[in-house]
Amino acid sequence: MFNTRITSLFGIKYPIIQAGMVWVSGWKLASAVSNCGGLGLIGAGSMKPDVLDEHIKKCKNATGKPFGVNIPLLRSDINDLIDVTNANNVKIVFTSAGHPGKHIERFKENDATVVHVVPSLKFALKAEDVGCDAVVGEGYEAGGHNGLDEITTMSLIPRLVDSLKIPVIAAGGIIDGRGVVASMALGAEGVQIGTGFATTIESSAHINYKNRVISAEDNSTVVVLRNYSLSRTLKNNFSLAAIEAEVKGAGKENLKEILGEKRERKGIFEGDESEGMLEAGQGAGMIKEIMTVRKYFNLLIREIDQTRGRICRSFE
Repeated sequence: MFNTRITSLFGIKYPIIQAGMVWVSGWKLASAVSNCGGLGLIGAGSMKPDVLDEHIKKCKNATGKPFGVNIPLLRSDINDLIDVTNANNVKIVFTSAGHPGKHIERFKENDATVVHVVPSLKFALKAEDVGCDAVVGEGYEAGGHNGLDEITTMSLIPRLVDSLKIPVIAAGGIIDGRGVVASMALGAEGVQIGTGFATTIESSAHINYKNRVISAEDNSTVVVLRNYSLSRTLKNNFSLAAIEAEVKGAGKENLKEILGEKRERKGIFEGDESEGMLEAGQGAGMIKEIMTVRKYFNLLIREIDQTRGRICRSFE
């Protein structure tokens, strides 16, 4: 059904990648996605090294298919996270939030495939230059931390495809099979889906978070903390208070104080719908059911087939 450089690079059946999200992407989610023929990622961003070690080992026991780890490079314990990843012989690493050139040699020493998440062509070219094997082009529609240039997926992906030699994976606002086909039409050779997988049963997110996502509308997300740590999240007391502070001219220190500590954990993992940070993509309004990874994955494939058929008929 699919034969792209991404399916070949990772040894997977479908070019569908589950994003490595904080407080969401543990071994249960990653292994479930990989067992469906996609690529599951363990999100190390909310894990200490010993917890990451546990999740990698459990993922290996739960699937014989390829899976990877996503590591934010700005973590203060980055070297320990890399040690754990290499010690467990993880062969697929997605990096984000930092410069991959500072650490790529350590991953390459373990013969790992390295993919970096980028919000613009500038950073994509840097990732290619230092030896990354592919990039994830993440549009402004995506949940969580976003690029300051606010480039949408529709505009970003063709630019990356036209300018890079390495394959491009599209991310940001992709929820269903139509989004997958649209991304491939733009030249992407794979897609990364976050919010859609975050609401599955195997996700470690709190049920309150999942319910807030499936009740979302098209205008339910907002970008906050533009002057400190720009992120897309569902609207709630926290996000509206952050926006109000920014409108009134709050500086980085003020915004840092508003964000506080463990705000993402409070919202996504502990289920505080009011004061937690409920990171979600702009496509959240398209999700209407909490389902298993298997059901969601099968739905994606069915929608991909239907969309391709409809497009072909429209050109007859």
